[in-house]
Amino acid sequence: MQQEYKARLQQGIEGLNLDISDAKVDELIEYHRLLVKWNSAYNLTAVRVAMDMIDRHLIDSLGIIDHLSGVKRLIDVGSGGGMPGLIIAIMFPEMQITLLDSNGKKTRFLQQVKTCLKLTNVTVVQSRLEVFDVPQNELFDCITSRAFSTLKDMVDKSQQLLSDGGQYLAMKGLYPTDEIAQLPLGFKASEVTPLTIPFADGERHLVSIKRAND
Repeated sequence: MQQEYKARLQQGIEGLNLDISDAKVDELIEYHRLLVKWNSAYNLTAVRVAMDMIDRHLIDSLGIIDHLSGVKRLIDVGSGGGMPGLIIAIMFPEMQITLLDSNGKKTRFLQQVKTCLKLTNVTVVQSRLEVFDVPQNELFDCITSRAFSTLKDMVDKSQQLLSDGGQYLAMKGLYPTDEIAQLPLGFKASEVTPLTIPFADGERHLVSIKRAND
């Protein structure tokens, strides 16, 4: 089955017009193997079928890759099973990635993947988002999320982590008109990009949010 998963992933990569080395594809497949293995005990995702995890988690998360140019420090909030944070960490070994989740089972899984794949650029943090903070010189220039609550909730709970000139990149399904209208004062949706994701069921959008004065 591993070869079938790999073939499906490579189809998705081609559909996204990404150039990913064989070594990185193998890392993604190893991450998928661990996700499938741990999901039965840890309930990391509601998706139970292994092939569906390739489509709905790996390929979907790869849709953000072309939008991370110049990012040096990134935090994935509500990282869960590591989507998209672990995928980003595999793709950008030079980028410093923090994976944050309040669920201990999920952070143990994230730590296990970090260890197995030797991801030296990853820091795993178990914390509620609203109480997590970092020193001024360690703020993040990008905050990502996928299926994390509302845009307002995400910004309200994490704006203390965003550097000057930094941005949020939130992965959403349908165009989130109401959520954008409810963004906290001082923040704006600077861009909403439709994403064409191979094998996706329904629309996908990437919402970029910045401080209103940026």
